[in-house]
Amino acid sequence: MKPLQILLIVALPFALSSHMALAVPPRKAPRPNIVLILADDVGFECFGSYGSKEYHTPRLDALATEGIRFENCHSNPLCTPSRVNLMSGKSNVFNYQDFGVYPEGEPTFANYFKSLGYATTIAGKWQLLTKKRGVTPEEAGFNTWCVWNYPGYGRKRYWDPSFNRNGAPLGLPKGTYGPDVMVDFAAEFVEANKKRPFLLYYPMMLPHNPFLPTPDSVNRGETSPKQNFVDMVAYMDKCVGRVVDTLEACGLRENTLILFAGDNGTNRMVTSELRGRRIRGGKGRTHDYGTHVPLIANWPGRIPPSQANDDLICFSDFFPTLVEAAGLPPKEIRQGDGRSFWPHCLGKAGGKRESIYGYYFPRPYAKKFDSMFYHWEVRYARDRRFKLYDNGNLYDTVEDVLEKHPLPTDEANERTRLVRQKLQETLDSYPSQGESIDYDRVVGARSLSLNPHGDIPGRSLHTPVQIGR
Repeated sequence: MKPLQILLIVALPFALSSHMALAVPPRKAPRPNIVLILADDVGFECFGSYGSKEYHTPRLDALATEGIRFENCHSNPLCTPSRVNLMSGKSNVFNYQDFGVYPEGEPTFANYFKSLGYATTIAGKWQLLTKKRGVTPEEAGFNTWCVWNYPGYGRKRYWDPSFNRNGAPLGLPKGTYGPDVMVDFAAEFVEANKKRPFLLYYPMMLPHNPFLPTPDSVNRGETSPKQNFVDMVAYMDKCVGRVVDTLEACGLRENTLILFAGDNGTNRMVTSELRGRRIRGGKGRTHDYGTHVPLIANWPGRIPPSQANDDLICFSDFFPTLVEAAGLPPKEIRQGDGRSFWPHCLGKAGGKRESIYGYYFPRPYAKKFDSMFYHWEVRYARDRRFKLYDNGNLYDTVEDVLEKHPLPTDEANERTRLVRQKLQETLDSYPSQGESIDYDRVVGARSLSLNPHGDIPGRSLHTPVQIGR
C-alpha cells in the first residue's frame, strides 16, 4: 500500500469524528432554579450587609458579598399589600381587594412558571385566603405547599404551630418550632426535584411578632421583646443558610438564583441602631422606615460579586425579573407596571427607574380609618430622594425621613418645581382610586377618596394617628 493511501486511511476516521462533533448542536443549558425568600416584618436596618452591628446575619451577609445588595428597594408598608404586589407584578391600585385576600383570577409568577414545566412550591406564610374571598395555594400555581395562616387552622406560628400541608392538617409533636418545619419542607422539595427546574417560594414567618425565644436563644425564658427579636433575626438567617446548604448538597447551587427581601418595615415596637442612628420600625407607615426593605440577589457564576446598587426597585419588579433571569418567554401582564432588574444584577447599565409609585389602602371596608393598619386610601410617587403624595405634600426623605415637614410650594425653587412636576406625572399615570375597591361599601374613607387632595384638617393624609396593635 502506498504511503498516501495509508495516510488517508489513518486520517479519515479522525476527520469524520471531528466533522460529526461539529455537526452535533451544542447542549442546551438546563433551566435555572429560582428560590425567592421573603422575610416577615424586617427592614433594611437589621442586616450586617446594610451596616448593622446589632444583628447577626452571617449567611445573608455572605450572599450579599458574593452577589448584589440593593439599597433602594421599596415594598408596601404591610404584608398582604406587598404579597399581592409581589406575586401579581402589578401595583395594588389595579387589583388589591382587601386584607388577607389575593384577587381571584389574577395570575401569579407561580402560575406562569408551572405552565412552563417548573415544579413549584410554597413554604411559609399564606394569609391570602379568607372564608369569603381569596385563593388557595393550588389556585395560585403551587404544586405543593406547607403554609400557615390558612382558614380553619390555628393562629400559632412558632411553638406548637398549626399548618396546612397539601390540603390537610400537619400533625406535629409537642414542642415543635414552626420555622424548622417550613425549612424542612423546603429542603425536602429541593431534594425531590433536583433533576428538574423548580421554583421555591419561601415567605418566612420570622421575625414577625409575637417576639418569642427561638431554639437557639441562650435564655429560653427571655422576656425582653427586643432580645427575642434579635434572636429571631439570627434564626431567620440560619434558616436561609439551611436552604443554601441544601442546594449545595444537591449540586444545584451553581444553577440557582436566590432572591431575598423583606415584605415591609420592622415592627414599631423595635428600635434599632444603625450607623449612629436610632431607627424605630415603621411597619404600617408609608415613610421610608415602613417601605425600605433589604433585597439581596445571588447566583454564583452569573451575578458578579461585591455589588451594591442604589437604583429604585419596587415589588412589581419581581415577577418580570424572575422570568428574565430564568430565560423564559416574556410574560405579558395586563396593567403590569413591573420592570425587570435582572440587568442590574448582572452589573449592566440602563433600564433604571426615575420614580416608583405607591398605593396603600390595606382594609378598605373598615368602619373607621385612623391608624397605620386601618389606613385611609393614599397614593404617592417617589424618586431616590423626594416623595410626593396625592394631597400635594412633597418630602425630602433624606433630610426628613419621617416626613414631618412638607417642602414649601415654591415656584421660584427650580429644583423643587421640577421634582414636583416629574413625580406628579408619575401619579397622574396611575388611576386615582383602587380599581378593585367597591367604594359603595367603603365607610368613612369615601369622602377622602373622592377628595383629590385628601385634606384632613390638621393632619396630612398619609400620617395616621399612632395607635398600638
